[in-house]
Amino acid sequence: MLRTFDFVLIGVMTAAAAVTYTIKHRAELKLEEVHRLEAEIKLEKDTIELLKADWALQSQPNRLERLVNTYNDELKLQPTDSTALVHARELPMLKAEVPVPDVTEAKADQKHATGAVASAAKPAAGAKVAAKVTPKPVPRVEEPEDDTDQIATGSVE
Repeated sequence: MLRTFDFVLIGVMTAAAAVTYTIKHRAELKLEEVHRLEAEIKLEKDTIELLKADWALQSQPNRLERLVNTYNDELKLQPTDSTALVHARELPMLKAEVPVPDVTEAKADQKHATGAVASAAKPAAGAKVAAKVTPKPVPRVEEPEDDTDQIATGSVE
């Protein structure tokens, strides 16, 4: 004699088993992904260590000196003079970085200078007064590419 309540409990147990199995399967997939990612991380770390060791071998001073002596005729390298080294903050600005002068300020200064003369000659009662026009800045003319940003650096004391 199975009642309806027994069928409901069997259904709930079956659903709970299915949900548990699904969660377990997803957890196993995530664990496999974690192991795969850990293997990739280990491979990348090993590659970085190998590249550091290779760089240490390639940049050994005695090896570089031997290469300079071997290829000196082709390269024509010269030692750097200690007075030729400067910090970036000591270099002048590039021509491309020089700020554009504000034309409106220059014209405003001229108007203030000539304003005393203009105020003495006020318009008549019926005359029209011109609206105040703000001048637009003149576009900057680009220089030829040949000598753009050619700077000379001096020595550092």
